[in-house]
Amino acid sequence: MTRQLRYFEALREAQAQLLATDPSTLVIGLGVPGPTGVFGTTKGLQEEFGKHRVFDTPSSENAMTGVALGTALMGRRPIVVHMRVDFAVLSMEPLVNQAAKWHYMYGGKLKAPLTVRMIIGRGWGQGPQHSQSLQAWFAHVPGLKVVMPTTPHDAKGMLIAAVRDDAPVIVMEHRWLYNIAGPVPEAPYEVPLDQATIVRRGRDVTLAATSYMCLESLKAADMLSRIGIEAEVIDLRAVAPLDVATLTESVGRTGHFVVSDTGQESYGVGAEALALVAQHAFGALRAPPRRVGLPHIPTPTTPALADLYYPLARDIAVAALTTLGSDRELPPDDSDPRRWKDVPDPSFKGPY
Repeated sequence: MTRQLRYFEALREAQAQLLATDPSTLVIGLGVPGPTGVFGTTKGLQEEFGKHRVFDTPSSENAMTGVALGTALMGRRPIVVHMRVDFAVLSMEPLVNQAAKWHYMYGGKLKAPLTVRMIIGRGWGQGPQHSQSLQAWFAHVPGLKVVMPTTPHDAKGMLIAAVRDDAPVIVMEHRWLYNIAGPVPEAPYEVPLDQATIVRRGRDVTLAATSYMCLESLKAADMLSRIGIEAEVIDLRAVAPLDVATLTESVGRTGHFVVSDTGQESYGVGAEALALVAQHAFGALRAPPRRVGLPHIPTPTTPALADLYYPLARDIAVAALTTLGSDRELPPDDSDPRRWKDVPDPSFKGPY
């Protein structure tokens, strides 16, 4: 039986194996060698691999990302850790104007194998400046790859693949995923950075999702199955590039499409996925597709407002019923975490 690891443990193991097998790998960022080790993902790495390969940085996201880019251009494979995607906004210049452009501008003779980990998502009232999901920003930039692993298995495999890739890769990690457990092989392995995966088969409607919203989509599929509707669930995993083939193949069988994203509904990854399905599988659609995401307002802080702000499984199920044109009544959802004060379940103790 394959051993079980939690999401944060899978990320830590991926970095440890990269550091152990490739001397060009570095791990840098604010809090990386700290006592909590960035939600446990870098804990103990400095003690194991030394201060010259795992180290803290001054509080300047722009500078630390620029330094890492410089090492990548000189042959290193750095992993930069931003504890919030909100902080990474300060590093847009080296990421967007530099890292994403080098390979193209120099005719393929230069490469920038830079991996940037960014934490996204809600939790304990983190508010407008600490809980955004800005994956659409980075996915919009040619030259950047953007992945959003949902499971511990994919978290390890996609991080290893990202570091070994010659392109700059953004890895988005939702804080509500860190404590989920799943099977993870012990040996190093790679998960492709451009492929979605079907995590549940169904015949009536396709539910595609990013990151934590994939778990909510699975809950929505359970709810729908109780009223006789079989939903297919696709974990997008990679958002730049999006796996159009997997989406269109699924929609070709179900004829109905709902996409859920952790970010804003407007101008987001969900909007792009919906547009691509409409473009490539319009003839297969039997009803207008739907998207589920955050409203176009800043993230609230209080639990009462967060309850209204964040869509969950029931919202996805309602969207599915709408596109199906069904008037069936959904069963009650006793697992709805709205009652749990902005944590994924009552047992959740961290990381924050």
